[in-house]
Amino acid sequence: MPDRPETPLLDRIQSPADMKALSLRELRQLADEVRAETISAVSETGGHLGAGLGVVELTVALHAVFDTPRDKLIWDVGHQAYPHKILTGRRDRIRTLRQKNGLSGFTKRAESPYDPFGAAHSSTSISAALGFACARDLGGAPEHGIGDTVAVIGDGSMSAGMAFEAMNNAGHLKKRMFVILNDNEMSIAPPVGALSNYLTRLYETEPFQELKAAAKGAVSLLPPPFQEGARRAKEVLKSMTVGGTLFEELGFSYIGPLDGHDIDQLMGVLGTVHERATGPVLIHVITKKGKGYPHAERANDRGHATAKFDVVTGKQQKAKPNAPSYTSVFGKTLTQLAEKDSRICAVTAAMPDGTGVNYLADRFPSRVFDVGIAEQHGVTFSAALAAGGMRPFCAIYSTFLQRGYDQVVHDVAIQRLPVRFMIDRAGLVGADGATHAGSFDLAYLGNLPGFTIMAPADEAELVHMVATAAAIDDGPSAVRYPRGEGVGTEMPEAPQVLEIGKGRIMQQGSRIALLSLGTRLSETMLAAERLAGRGITPTVADARFAKPLDEALILSLAADHEALITIEEGAIGGFGSHVAQFLAEHGAFDAGLRFRSMVLPDTFIDHASPKDMYATAGLNAEQIEAKALSALGIADLGAKRATDRA
Repeated sequence: MPDRPETPLLDRIQSPADMKALSLRELRQLADEVRAETISAVSETGGHLGAGLGVVELTVALHAVFDTPRDKLIWDVGHQAYPHKILTGRRDRIRTLRQKNGLSGFTKRAESPYDPFGAAHSSTSISAALGFACARDLGGAPEHGIGDTVAVIGDGSMSAGMAFEAMNNAGHLKKRMFVILNDNEMSIAPPVGALSNYLTRLYETEPFQELKAAAKGAVSLLPPPFQEGARRAKEVLKSMTVGGTLFEELGFSYIGPLDGHDIDQLMGVLGTVHERATGPVLIHVITKKGKGYPHAERANDRGHATAKFDVVTGKQQKAKPNAPSYTSVFGKTLTQLAEKDSRICAVTAAMPDGTGVNYLADRFPSRVFDVGIAEQHGVTFSAALAAGGMRPFCAIYSTFLQRGYDQVVHDVAIQRLPVRFMIDRAGLVGADGATHAGSFDLAYLGNLPGFTIMAPADEAELVHMVATAAAIDDGPSAVRYPRGEGVGTEMPEAPQVLEIGKGRIMQQGSRIALLSLGTRLSETMLAAERLAGRGITPTVADARFAKPLDEALILSLAADHEALITIEEGAIGGFGSHVAQFLAEHGAFDAGLRFRSMVLPDTFIDHASPKDMYATAGLNAEQIEAKALSALGIADLGAKRATDRA
């Protein structure tokens, strides 16, 4: 076991109530110990490191000033909440972060009363804080006894329209609430856009070390003798075209910028506004992502997400990949195609590296658009690029594309615009859990007229599907693929355009057919081997396309076999549902076909390794074998026990 840091003061803290009597000197020491504990814990588990290190002092000050959990402290996204978890009674489990049956890597209501609102997607915190404030003022349920509400939101998350929708509403309602703008010039990638530039000007231009933060905004919060001087100071700052004007126009009293690593300043300002505020207040705090751990501070992403690592050297314990990642295969293939087609461009929502469009950005920077954490805008922007004659690839994780669904329907599908959606992180994703699982895209895209939807069985197929998407000019298309590395198959010399809506037979057999969509094909082939050991040789087919269906293939499988099973990495309502509808319309069930559909179960699956998650979902080889035997009416207690154990 690695050496644990010495934390004599932190050892005495069982809950935030234990912090109330600490002196400023002790709070500074506590912050140092929390930072050391966070680094030590994440070195053993992996996870989101830099964001938490950047808010250690802020976390300590918030819990020292506010009365949590009665006061609702809401962390936007939640990946910066590890120090918060350490201070709120979960330190004894902090080394189970993101492990099966362990602590979530994000805030989670079921985990602790100190997590009043779960979050793993960005820009929801201000809306949630306003909702709690209104519930408080309306009386709510007595057992929910709500005091103040505090949202902590990063500058990257402020680029999303939802944050400003909430601020606009909060400024109108004038409810007492607090928004902490954690400005660290980073989200995952460096932030982009005019808002980021505005925030940068605030603390680069203002002499905020010389002026008391409370004098630059929230004048009414100060004692009367000081208010006139504060007003004059505020007007001077406004005449310099900086200050909190933008936020004040939205109805918030603005305070800042503050040094987010200065406990003394944080305690003074937070204590003042907590005592005196009557309406919405925005406190602008400057922090440094990765603060206090040099290896994180030097990293390009400030140590945003790490594998297990050595605390002294910072070296991460990453397994050597056996095959290229699906993300890199997409990025490199797209760049290869763009060399020959100047109309190809890419759009991403604050995830250039995570989606692989960084490869294209390195080669053709003017043809890559990072729109910030603004998926709705990104989808409509892509639609207009397509309408303007470009060939846009809109690269967004499955779970994040959900945020732009109305735009997918209204701006892309109805207008039949050839936007190519590259859907990374499809299926179950492991340690990030249910909030990041790509469970629903097959269902929510499959019901839209005119969509072409592809799912590669391996990395070589992905190469061909990127080329196929580039060639589709008469409507929208999507390619969904999982997180992580491929299966190690031989890569093609050049991308080939596939015939739209045509699958392929991988193995010819009899009695039962297994029709796989996506990367469960490897598990399906293993299941076929297991069945062959029992004297049953199934036909195995790779659908390739969820839409349009390969109708000829499906009808032949139905006609030539006693049973047909579809396998997919998506929720009910996806590929299997479309196959069942098609077969029903063509009378296949009347002819006695036994049909089964293997999908993700109707539940949210908690974080674990992908293998464990797919076992829980019932989509590994043993369970596919058991489903096949059941469909054929063959009892198999051994397979049943394996399924029960999973």
